[in-house]
Order: sequence, then structure tokens, then C-alpha cells
Amino acid sequence: MTNSIKVIALEARLRDCQNVKTLGVRTNFSDYSPEEIDLIRKAKKIYYPTTFYADLFDAMGKPTFPSYHTYKCVQDKIRQTALFELLEIPHPRTRVFYGNRQKKTITEYFNYPFVAKIPRGSAMGRGVFLISDADDLDRYLKQTDSAYIQQYLQVDRDMRIVIIGDHIVHAYWRIAPRDEFRSNVAVGGTISLEAIPQKAKDLALHTAHACRWDDVGIDICEYEGRYFVIEANMKYGREGFRKAGIDYTRLMETLIEDEKI
Repeated sequence: MTNSIKVIALEARLRDCQNVKTLGVRTNFSDYSPEEIDLIRKAKKIYYPTTFYADLFDAMGKPTFPSYHTYKCVQDKIRQTALFELLEIPHPRTRVFYGNRQKKTITEYFNYPFVAKIPRGSAMGRGVFLISDADDLDRYLKQTDSAYIQQYLQVDRDMRIVIIGDHIVHAYWRIAPRDEFRSNVAVGGTISLEAIPQKAKDLALHTAHACRWDDVGIDICEYEGRYFVIEANMKYGREGFRKAGIDYTRLMETLIEDEKI
């Protein structure tokens, strides 16, 4: 590497990067060695600090990558939706219902079929359900305290647009398997490298910049001639990079070397 000074990371995402020293995550800060503590305190920026430490580094004024704002919305669909609404980002009609009293009113707001999701902690298409009738709804409601209900946009594919720093580094289609409404690769979706519409790319960049997210895979679909942001994934997979022949490790090394992240 042209830059012999290694940057400091906590999470393991950059562990294969030659210009990164990964320290690991210790929730008891005192468990780091004196040398590691000194590195953390003196570092200009900490990479992949985890949700736990992102808050703390922000409080002490130390920059992180991803940004503190990115970590605030990790695997939290409720916060993401509220932010989209505040920023007027096009998003499928969504409403959250709390408690048994509110949950009984779901069908007053949504007609079958609609989508229901586990609002926090779910990823890779897990915890996402197509609700076709009252029995489906009853089974879903038994799994969560907060019901996250979303308009069903009947499409067979969506776009994953990955933004690192200020730029799109990769974009691809995800095509749902037969008889499946989800397009996630983890549930059998396939990747297509056909060109992504520029309007979708523009919407992804606008969303990332408006939300102050700098390491995110934004999922967008086209429905009836309009583009909608479905959700943001801060823990996106790398299968799309492999499919395109992109060396993710080398990409991150270069972005760090060039001080773009």
C-alpha cells in the first residue's frame, strides 16, 4: 500500500484490508490494551465503531465511518420511515400500530394484501410477510409488539444501490424467484447487472445525502411509473459485488487511501 499508516477499525468488516488495523469490539472499554486505547484516543477517525461506540465517539467529537447518523437507523424500519416522511422521500404508504387496540384498526387503513415486517433487527428478507387474509395477520401479530404495516407494491424486482462515502459504488437489480414477493438474495432472489435507471440512482443519492448516511444499500422499486425507496440496509451483503467482479476489500482500501471515506 502507498500509505503505510493504518487506520483504526473496531468491527471486523475491514479486517482483510491491508491499510486497516482492526481492534475488535469490547463493550468494556477497559478490556482494550493500553496500546489499543492510545490508538483509539489518538485516531483522527474510527472505522466501523458499532452502534454502541458510534454514540460515544460522537459525544466526544471524534468522527467515525460510517457516520453516527448512519448507525442511528441500522435495522430500524420505524426510524427510517419517520425520516423518509420528514424529508418527503417517496416511500410505500406505511403505518406503525402499537398495542392491541391499535392493531385492531389495521384493516381500516390497509386492504389485503399488504406487507408486514418485523420493524427492528430483521434483515435479508427475514421478518417480511405478505398478509393476504386475517389468518396471516393473526400469525404475524403474534411475533411482534409493534406492527409495521406497508402498502404492497406488486413488482417482481427491485434495485439495490450501494453508496459509500458520497458516491454510488455499485447498483444492480434483484429479481424475486417464482411465487415469492421478496427479492432478497438470501431468499432465492437473483442478481441482474442490467443498467439501473438514472432516476433511481438520483433518488438513492438524494436519500443518502438527505439522511446523512454514508455507507448504505438503498432498495428502490419502480411502481406505476414512480420510484419508491423501500428501505435502507446498513449491513448489506456482498454477493452483488462478487457477481460484478468487484473486489470489495480492494475497493475499501482505495477509498481509505484516497481519503474518500
